[in-house]
Amino acid sequence: MTNPTDPPPSPLTEAPPAPEVTVEPSGPESVRVTVVGDFTAEARRPVIRVVTDLLLGEDPPRAVQLDLHRVTFLNSAGLSTVVQLHRMLEGRGAELELVVGTTIVARPLQLSGLWHRFHVRDERPPGS
Repeated sequence: MTNPTDPPPSPLTEAPPAPEVTVEPSGPESVRVTVVGDFTAEARRPVIRVVTDLLLGEDPPRAVQLDLHRVTFLNSAGLSTVVQLHRMLEGRGAELELVVGTTIVARPLQLSGLWHRFHVRDERPPGS
């Protein structure tokens, strides 16, 4: 039970909002999954759910583009989710392409060695 005289919770203790995850067709047998917001542990469940639904649907995609242009933060939990997606898709004979538009996403991928493990489309502006 909280006391009405207690101060409100600190913003540092509140969980960050879950990221927005959307899906749109990007070709005859491919889809684009876009993540908006922080790609952390909170993103794992919605991202995995969306891709699982796609794979179990009537017409599963042969390729998934994971659009990370609007990701504002990427940590090890987000990187782990990318690895899990790759394994899920690979097991179904589908390909994963990461679409990167910022150094916020590119740098953790490069430092972890995942940049060379996955098919990455680098759409960062020149010089960034």
